[in-house]
Amino acid sequence: MTTSRDDDSLLSRRGVLIAGAAGAALTAVPPVEAAPLPASNPPQLPVRLKVNGKRHDLRLDTRTTLLDALREHLHLTGTKKGCDHGQCGACTVIVNGQRINSCLSLALQHNGDTITTIEGLGTPDKLHPMQAAFVKHDGYQCGYCTPGQICSAVAVLDEIRAGVPSHVQADITVKPAVTNAELRERMSGNICRCGAYSNIADAMADVAGTRA
Repeated sequence: MTTSRDDDSLLSRRGVLIAGAAGAALTAVPPVEAAPLPASNPPQLPVRLKVNGKRHDLRLDTRTTLLDALREHLHLTGTKKGCDHGQCGACTVIVNGQRINSCLSLALQHNGDTITTIEGLGTPDKLHPMQAAFVKHDGYQCGYCTPGQICSAVAVLDEIRAGVPSHVQADITVKPAVTNAELRERMSGNICRCGAYSNIADAMADVAGTRA
């Protein structure tokens, strides 16, 4: 038995009307709100950090960055939070002799590590040579990036010295040969929005012994 085109059109229109009515009825019913889940405390684990020569035993949220551990838990606010994405270098600290962006590293990754922040390099009464050189050569303007710049600069010169033959390293009076271009390249991960790059390079060269 065949169905006429008029019957097909009628059935099609009837189906559309029925489906539309059913959808309207469903939307008219207010949604049932699910009861909120009880808040759970984030997992925490113990971590031991040796910061600026002092041991700290902490219990931290597993998501805590090293930067936040230093600033929020140890109150060492000299290390700055800039971009929080590892792109500006304001949060640079020295871990086991190597410079890192502390905003990109979880505190728990550094259990037992030795960490040096800007507070551990020198004091107002006894500046680190790099801090004194930054003052001498005006290596800062607004100063926000300066702690990271100085920590990175100290580590850069150590990196360069590490390339000096061992028999030369024993003589602490020997300074590494370094060019301005190399200093700028090695420091390229530290951004100074004030543009004090030339002065920073001069300060580093002074400490490296390549300037009079």
